[in-house]
Amino acid sequence: MASVDLFERLGLALAIGLLFGVERGWQEREAQPGSRAAGIRTFALVGLLGGICGLLAQIAGGVVLGLAAVGFAGWFGFFEWKEESAAGRRSATGFVVGMLAFALGAYAVMGSKLAAGSVAVVAAFLLAERDALHSFLEKLKWVELRAALTLLVMTFVLLPVLPDRPVDPWGALNPHQLWLLTILTAAISYAGYIAVKVAGSRNGPIYAGALGGLVSSTTVTWTFAKMAREHTFGASEASAGIAASWTCSLLRMSAIAIALAPALLLPLGFPVVMASAITALGTAALYRRSASDAPDASIPLTDPFDLWTILRFTAVLAVVMLATKWLPQMSGQNSLFGLAAVSGLADVDPITLSTAEAVDRSMNAAYGASIILIAAGANLIAKIGLGVLFGGTRFALPLMGVGLSAALAAAAGVILQTVVW
Repeated sequence: MASVDLFERLGLALAIGLLFGVERGWQEREAQPGSRAAGIRTFALVGLLGGICGLLAQIAGGVVLGLAAVGFAGWFGFFEWKEESAAGRRSATGFVVGMLAFALGAYAVMGSKLAAGSVAVVAAFLLAERDALHSFLEKLKWVELRAALTLLVMTFVLLPVLPDRPVDPWGALNPHQLWLLTILTAAISYAGYIAVKVAGSRNGPIYAGALGGLVSSTTVTWTFAKMAREHTFGASEASAGIAASWTCSLLRMSAIAIALAPALLLPLGFPVVMASAITALGTAALYRRSASDAPDASIPLTDPFDLWTILRFTAVLAVVMLATKWLPQMSGQNSLFGLAAVSGLADVDPITLSTAEAVDRSMNAAYGASIILIAAGANLIAKIGLGVLFGGTRFALPLMGVGLSAALAAAAGVILQTVVW
């Protein structure tokens, strides 16, 4: 090992210990002098000790490092136990941090400098965020924990064992890709739920509607329409929140499709941007009509995602993907337009994901964009219908105007794109 590299590694070992020492010292900054088993200097020396032991292990063998670690753990654990007993606490954090500083100091000399430094930074961040993590745990609901665990099982247990090849005669259903798309949808729903909870949906209908649109603009539409009818807040405020959710939903839909099939960037992105601009202008116009002291909105999203809903989504997605592959072979390409219109009435995500996946393989990008836009238009009609059903015709009139204008803007975008490009 070159001298420069050796001193860099020992310096990193010292820096790792110093980082932990600063964090531990800040957490216990109000403690009396001499009451702590280890402070900033001790942790810095622990990191350096680990580095020296790692260096000796390269010369005399790994047994030296093992014996040094056992000896250090015994003495350091004794002093940490004395400190915790004197303070009347029960905590193993200080002992674990000391052992981690020693181990990372040794690894900085023996292994990857980047990995050792990165782990130290992450560990220090977790230690510094103690209060935030404890507060998060206190506020965590069982449905949120269950949904997170379900998402982890879906990702790290089920996904790796699924075959990454088509399993049907038409070559349409790849279980690995199908499940990956399902995980993507569930993860976006969970992220939207957390955004609403952390940022707070009581900051006004527009803010709540925009965040809620990341989860489900359909849910936002009927919920706000119902609230308007029950006079939770005025019609203009409710309409503004709904229009905001439509804007976010359109952008979210196109972002997912373009991420899966970059070829959709122009044929889908341009019309969606024009439609989103109209819904955003509609949101601003409706907000101007609302009272400045509008009551806050609250979307009753009680579960990040339901497992049975996800499984039903997967089934619908599989059927749509099969139909996307099978119908053109049996009835011609135009049959997919009818499928997009029908499936879009219920949910725009299955046809969007399956079409984007098909475009990524072989489908013409302009044709795929047309399918997604038809599904989005059908979904918009369905949401306007929900506005009429839950809020009444008078309430839904402004939404009809915003929706019709957005649809015309998207159509103009398609025509303009055809002429220009």
